[in-house]
Amino acid sequence: MSNPQTTRFGSNSGQSFTRRDGIAKVTGAATFAADNHPEGLLYAVYVPATIARGRVAALETAAAKAHPGVVEVMTPANRPALAGDPDSKNFMFAFRFEALQDDTVRYANQPIALVLGESLEAATEGARLVQARYEALPARVGLEGAEAYKLEIAPFGRPGETVFGDIAAGHAAAAVAVDVSYETPAQYHNPMETHAVVAAWDGDHLTLDMPNQAIVMARAVYGYYFGIPAENILIRSPYLGGGFGSKAIANGPQVLAILAARMMRRPVKLMLQRGQMFGPVGHRGATRQQLRIGSDAQGGLCVLDHASLATTSSFDDFVESAANASQGIYASPALRSTLSGVRVDIGTPGPMRAPGEASGSAALECAMDELAEKLGMDPLAFRLRNYAETEPGTGKPYSSKALRECYAQGAAAFGWDARPLAARQMVDDNGLLVGWGMGTALFGAPMFAAKARAVLRPDGSGLVETAAADMGQGAWTALAQIAADSLGLPLARVEFRSGSSDLPDGGVAGGSGHTATAGSALHAAGLDAIRRLSELATADPASPLFGAGNAGVVARDGRLYVRGDEARSESYAEIIARAGGAEVEGAGSGARSPEAAEAHAMYAHGAVFAEVKIDPVLYQMRVTRLVGAFAAGRIINPKLAESQLMGGMIWGTSFALQEEALFDPRTGRVMNGDFAGYHIPVNADVMRLQVITVHEDDPHVNPLGIKGVGEIGITGTVGAIGNAIWHATGQRIRRFPIRIEDLLRGA
Repeated sequence: MSNPQTTRFGSNSGQSFTRRDGIAKVTGAATFAADNHPEGLLYAVYVPATIARGRVAALETAAAKAHPGVVEVMTPANRPALAGDPDSKNFMFAFRFEALQDDTVRYANQPIALVLGESLEAATEGARLVQARYEALPARVGLEGAEAYKLEIAPFGRPGETVFGDIAAGHAAAAVAVDVSYETPAQYHNPMETHAVVAAWDGDHLTLDMPNQAIVMARAVYGYYFGIPAENILIRSPYLGGGFGSKAIANGPQVLAILAARMMRRPVKLMLQRGQMFGPVGHRGATRQQLRIGSDAQGGLCVLDHASLATTSSFDDFVESAANASQGIYASPALRSTLSGVRVDIGTPGPMRAPGEASGSAALECAMDELAEKLGMDPLAFRLRNYAETEPGTGKPYSSKALRECYAQGAAAFGWDARPLAARQMVDDNGLLVGWGMGTALFGAPMFAAKARAVLRPDGSGLVETAAADMGQGAWTALAQIAADSLGLPLARVEFRSGSSDLPDGGVAGGSGHTATAGSALHAAGLDAIRRLSELATADPASPLFGAGNAGVVARDGRLYVRGDEARSESYAEIIARAGGAEVEGAGSGARSPEAAEAHAMYAHGAVFAEVKIDPVLYQMRVTRLVGAFAAGRIINPKLAESQLMGGMIWGTSFALQEEALFDPRTGRVMNGDFAGYHIPVNADVMRLQVITVHEDDPHVNPLGIKGVGEIGITGTVGAIGNAIWHATGQRIRRFPIRIEDLLRGA
């Protein structure tokens, strides 16, 4: 018989259901990693290095060990051996890390000892009592800290340089050009929940309660370091208090806590203090970007030449690939992206929400505005003249109609037509300077591999399982909606299990690809369960569906109907009962079609419009209005998608005006490693914010037509705000975050 059909998407998917985990989180019922307290628990606190480069010449631990609540102090001298080398890189998302393998100090805040106590207070006090004597070397800090080098291979396997067309000829042909440099600062992941682990050993079996963005994949990683099979490890991660890319990667403090649990034969809990987030668990590296862009006299691009330099650590490679942001947005006959790095004394950077795209699009969108200004063109008209309809180099078609709609709907909602072309032309009733700016948003639509299981129970309800990760984006709700539709059931009749590594592999929650990845697997599993149920019914002479055969069936609201003859139907419970009452199980996997990937470019698109108001004397800045229009395929839950897009735009505000890690050039230490000094937006910083989701049907990206919304909101927003500040003041500030003093100096 042909495959059965389930109710079309829209009965569950496409609806703004409230988060399934929302009540548990706001009432405190949700169990995050550090909320677990197994019997016999010890608390771990690591001792951070206070220099950025050198070695620990001596560690004085006697005072810590004499503390009545301290049980042990782990140092390089007594640390048990790891089966795997922490300086190796044997896995996807593997980074070198510090796990007390020697006395070398590579960056400030690196673990140099681990204190174990009967209470958190004892371990914390013990860590303060450990005294280190260093042989320090001068710290290398910032983009001038060392000699730059060119990348051969960029993060995620992309080349360090990409060239399409004749760059020299493009520069020579340009009638109008800009040659500008932009800088972006180091930024640090600061999710609400810091990195944590509760580790418990039972022989050679290990249970880890930890926030993790790839819980099945992570088993093999920890199995390597501890010399046990991956199947001996259970990772439980039902709730994550944010991740932003940092919680898919094994890090030194967590590995040390797991090692301590095996050494002490007792469970061990470690949760990083806020200041310890600034070092061993990744960040976004600082960049300096040179953009040389030229066009003909009519505003058609001739060349887009983007080079970026970014900081990375002295011992590993992860370079913020900012120049690659120019690879997909605008059509130019000559296009070059070049990536370089500089090795300084910091913890290794890592993927941080929109890695490369956030910093690269900030510079690109401002540089595009500078060229539009030179041409005397409206910035939107300039972008409409030059947006790409096919992917550079490959010629694969984009969903360019969706981008045009983003431009049109965003501009209409914002009122862009009323924008004067020249700067410093608008003043509000209070005498504040008003500026309007815009930026194009673009982010890839990746898809990983995932598996899922779906069960129809004897009572006609459903159960679906996949080891997905919900970092706060609402995956538990959106994925359950997809599963419910695939099973032809109302959402309330479906139990969703996730967040544990003993479930089918839900893939990686990263790259804005998790809903597409895990959702496709759940959809396939649900259809498989319905197919098996249909086979039972159509082969049973006692069923109204008997003999439907090639006519097939339709699943809807817990019943099967003969396609084209809905008078013949039966409930799931009736079919299962007559078949003996056993559950009906289906399995599914999700992965992108290689043929589709070969033929089509797959991206989400958007356009962001910003209004700023600025005091003409004090130059205090406020982003008073943001409008973002985004086309991201099928939207499973509009409420959750709009929340994610708003969050991205708020992050863009943070990037443009506030967020920056400041390093002491003498010591190499982060000077503002707390929320008092490391500024991010609060509610008072966010005024009017409007998100428009533009309808888009993309049948090629995956069977469900889903793209991601977690990161695209940042791209476009930073540049839009920078451009609005120019439009208000006439000053082009080429360093983020833009500060009051930057504008005062140019006044």
